Amino acid sequence: MAVDAATFADTLDGLDTGLYLVAADARLVHANAAGRAILGARDILRDIRGYLVACDGATNQTLQRLFAAPRLASETAVPMIGTDGQRYVAHALPLASATRLFADEACRASAALFVRKVALTMPPCSDVIGQVFRLTPTELRVLLAIVELGNVRDVAAAFGVAGSTIKTHLRRLFEKTGAARQADFVKLVAGYATPLRNAGEPR
Repeated sequence: MAVDAATFADTLDGLDTGLYLVAADARLVHANAAGRAILGARDILRDIRGYLVACDGATNQTLQRLFAAPRLASETAVPMIGTDGQRYVAHALPLASATRLFADEACRASAALFVRKVALTMPPCSDVIGQVFRLTPTELRVLLAIVELGNVRDVAAAFGVAGSTIKTHLRRLFEKTGAARQADFVKLVAGYATPLRNAGEPR
């Protein structure tokens, strides 16, 4: 089975997560659009003469072990911290020969490395949450605001209403979603996050 290289690249560019196809010697075979943006920032990862290198020395050693023998490595998730304190996590996926046949250039890769920021991403199509739980537009806005701001007082201030009004909406949200506490709203919203890039973002 083979997939046209251009189609393969376009598919990877549609992901919101940085993705790198890497050879056993850390040679960078392919990076998607999100991955190239991370490299361009030169904050956690760099492309040095065609090789994928982590900016932090200890992290780089861990990644090199993963690339050299991805199936034998004990770590498959690698935490990283940028120079601005932003946290990232990288996940390595060993590539078996059967999964390396999508495109000719991908055949040289021994591992796929997925890199993303450790952050709660608000679903761009949050209205699907409203549809699933039969929320009114106001209830949906309150739900998203609670997830983003964290407490009733700040949400009430943002909406320009009394805290009692927000508490009334919260009671309805608990009933409709089955959540037991506000922290459950974070899990609920995170579950609807998309792995795809915003259609309006440049590649």
